[in-house]
Amino acid sequence: MTRVWLTNWEWSCCGDAFTVGDEVDFGIFHRGPDEWLRHTLGVEIAGSVDAVESHHEELFPDRVRGRVTAIHAVTQEYVERQELRRPGHGAPPDSVAPLDGEEWTAQSFDLGAGVFAGMRPSRFITVSEPVPGTGRLRARPAVPSPGSADSDPDDGGDPGRVSSPGWLVDVDER
Repeated sequence: MTRVWLTNWEWSCCGDAFTVGDEVDFGIFHRGPDEWLRHTLGVEIAGSVDAVESHHEELFPDRVRGRVTAIHAVTQEYVERQELRRPGHGAPPDSVAPLDGEEWTAQSFDLGAGVFAGMRPSRFITVSEPVPGTGRLRARPAVPSPGSADSDPDDGGDPGRVSSPGWLVDVDER
């Protein structure tokens, strides 16, 4: 059995639906988990990953072909924090962050005659970071087609604190 990681955003972009029992052929970026998976999902779950699928690599050094024996949606808690933008990332040096409790919104005012006034972008950005050790697996019968109502691996939880980074697919290789 080979456990393959499918990244949610990438599969939603270019993947096809499949179910347990289907034959699959995945182009994989490499065998084994990468550092990002260890950081995101924790050592235990990432340690179970045998291969990382990718649709966006020009050359696949390897493939995983076989019958799907299990599918797991993966969810991960995260926290958000604000940090200064790095130089060259679009915000002018004199831009400001909103005060505590204020919304991060862009505002624009129509002054008439085709003239608009607006706020400058903040020099701060919001960064989302996974909370180590909070990766969870939920058995699923299928990876749905992109854009379907159930294409997000998460089946609930606080949408402000839970992300759905992807799928783990167990394949009985031929």
